[in-house]
Amino acid sequence: MANLKIGFIGCGGIANQKHLPGMAQQSGVDLVAFCDLVVERAEEAARKYGTADAKVYTDYRELLADPSIYAVHVLTPNVSHSEITVAALDAGKHVLCEKPMAINSEEAERMLEARNRSGKLLTIGYQYRHFHDHAVAKKVVDEGWLGDVYYAEATYIRRRGVPTWGVFTDKSKQGGGALIDIGTHALDLTLWLMGNWDVDYVVGSSYEKLGRLLSPAEQGQNDWRGRPDPWDNKTFDVEDFAVGFVKMKNGATIHLKASWALNMVTKPGMVLLAGTKGGLDTYDGVRLNHVVAGQSSVTMVGEKVREFIPGFGSEEAPPSREHEIWVAALKGEGELFVLPEQALVVSKVLEAIYTSSQTGKPVYF
Repeated sequence: MANLKIGFIGCGGIANQKHLPGMAQQSGVDLVAFCDLVVERAEEAARKYGTADAKVYTDYRELLADPSIYAVHVLTPNVSHSEITVAALDAGKHVLCEKPMAINSEEAERMLEARNRSGKLLTIGYQYRHFHDHAVAKKVVDEGWLGDVYYAEATYIRRRGVPTWGVFTDKSKQGGGALIDIGTHALDLTLWLMGNWDVDYVVGSSYEKLGRLLSPAEQGQNDWRGRPDPWDNKTFDVEDFAVGFVKMKNGATIHLKASWALNMVTKPGMVLLAGTKGGLDTYDGVRLNHVVAGQSSVTMVGEKVREFIPGFGSEEAPPSREHEIWVAALKGEGELFVLPEQALVVSKVLEAIYTSSQTGKPVYF
């Protein structure tokens, strides 16, 4: 079987930190096409990761017109996820789109409709599901150790961690701030661990406080990924903190919190689950709290969760489970791990939190 030809639309940060090194480790694929509005970025990606005859584009439509390209990765700002994904599916390409699926539920629905009419594969880049500890946590839940899970906390809090590169703080490009950027990971992970995607209603609030109001001198140390540069509050037009209450149709509830900047001491880990038999959290490895021989007990069932993929973005990055699963699905040797139907629910909840914040009312599904 000939190698599958893969193209990349968007050659910026997430491409170089995750997708390009991850796909370069896979067998049976050739990285043959690279597209970016900044041609130098596409040229550098092609030089570093591409085949000898790799092509460079600045217009994604030209890349999609190549019938030899089997699949593409959509790695652009959030606002263009839907447009490019729909075009790629309609062009007969399989698509891995980076998270979030889209900036709103309407655009996410268009992606699903394109998947359905094209018959091609579509998945979304929620990499936290692939972490070892989270796989352990999923096994604990699925084996019934928690019983009926009726309460969860989905948390991704940075005290001072505003991304100061790219377009993260530009609402017109991203559709939002901390909630749609990192809150989306915490929510997806929680829903997946619970195995529950059936939402009843959502209430939420988003805040534009520290990001917009604090001058560089007042911000404190901005420590996101070792980039201590202050953010520009004049161009900061997204929320720095958001909170949501998600009521599921079976009665379970989820408390979601996400921040780039918040006056709150933080701790690692994203998820807390409480059930009728036991509880689980990922705050210091995977901890199962339950009753053993009539005594309350806490059992460590996983290694300490790393905040990022080990070696994330480095030359020595370990094999990427996310891309292994994707390539296996492309070859017809496995199933997708992140389904677009699930990612659509995440997008609907995020949208509902923004809407509820604006209206002061709950959003019913």
